[in-house]
Amino acid sequence: MSAPSHIVVIGAGIIGLSVARALLRDGHSVTVIDRDPAGDKASFGNAGGLGVTEILPAAAPGLIWRIPKWLADPLGPLSLRPAHLPHLLPWLARFLRSGTAAETTRIAGALAALLAPVYDDMLSLLEELSLTTDLHRVGALWVYDTEAGFQRDAPAHAMRRRHGIEVETISAAEARRLEPALAPMSARAVVTPQWSHVSDPKRIVDRLREQLLARGVAMLPLEATGIEGRAVVTAQGDRVAFDTLVVAAGAWSGRIARTVGDPVLIESERGYNATLPSPGVTLSREVIFAERQFVATPLAIGLRIGGAAEFAGLDAKPNFRRSDALVTLARRYLPDLDPRGAVRWMGHRPATPDSLPVIGRSRRRGDVVYAFGHGHLGLTLGPTTGRLVADIAIGRAPSVDLSPFSVARFA
Repeated sequence: MSAPSHIVVIGAGIIGLSVARALLRDGHSVTVIDRDPAGDKASFGNAGGLGVTEILPAAAPGLIWRIPKWLADPLGPLSLRPAHLPHLLPWLARFLRSGTAAETTRIAGALAALLAPVYDDMLSLLEELSLTTDLHRVGALWVYDTEAGFQRDAPAHAMRRRHGIEVETISAAEARRLEPALAPMSARAVVTPQWSHVSDPKRIVDRLREQLLARGVAMLPLEATGIEGRAVVTAQGDRVAFDTLVVAAGAWSGRIARTVGDPVLIESERGYNATLPSPGVTLSREVIFAERQFVATPLAIGLRIGGAAEFAGLDAKPNFRRSDALVTLARRYLPDLDPRGAVRWMGHRPATPDSLPVIGRSRRRGDVVYAFGHGHLGLTLGPTTGRLVADIAIGRAPSVDLSPFSVARFA
């Protein structure tokens, strides 16, 4: 095992902070670099779910035939800004190749193994932060508008069952007994008992950052632009020296990895939501509107309506009509929903084309470790990723086979 050293982590979202926590516990000196360590991130505005059932790649078999309809629907789950399409094409080509039956089986196996220890790792973090009561292990309810939509998802649910994930089919009437606020418009429903949600994802990230600061972790408000020698170069002109570097910069990680010589296919899957502080309806668990590809989660700060995927790059301004569309859509399913006071949000989900995060050492440099690309599973996999990265840094054998998550797959 390597001796304790000075490790720099780029990124102060849930992944970067979880990495810093795990490294600190191993006795390393840790510095975190982020353009705004306390600022808004995907970690803050996610839907708050621990999606331990989400082992299937986004590029499900047959998805390509649904994309034109989604793009044409102003309330649909997908939008694309035409100017970004040329940049997106290499990512999109790899995305479509990830939707074959063989790739779906391979990716599901890798994600199932990575997700298996999530609750052990998350509970350890929440206990440390005195936030155990913020975790609500009440499952999730998936509702389907049509029998055809339910049948289209049947192979995915079967794959989940093969990996030990509980999937219970119930009637629409049973779904409304569980969640009386739902309109009587669903055809079928599914319950996934192992799903859970938190009271407020931002509270977890804030408290973790504050704890790390109190324990001596330096947080530098700098924008990392690349790596030269054994130092991080920043937009402000600073150079921050390291013994080992961890790149956990979310959707921006590809830019930094390229300065090392590691090509990465990663996109910002821009997600939108609206949080309604006084929604006028009550849900007891996260509800997933499976055919419309959005969710409603009861948080301590209100009801969060989240979803939508927009591909427009890292620099385009938000289109908050996407948030408004989610609220409009949600009122079809929750007719008593009160949209007043909605707080709109957009964040950059770091999406790889195969839905697998990048966890492991650089192909080019042994002193650079990657921890990014978690897509919709950043909150879910934060503490687990932190522990695995600490294993890599100190030379322990990780408890999970990390070969499927290697950056080498993009070479």
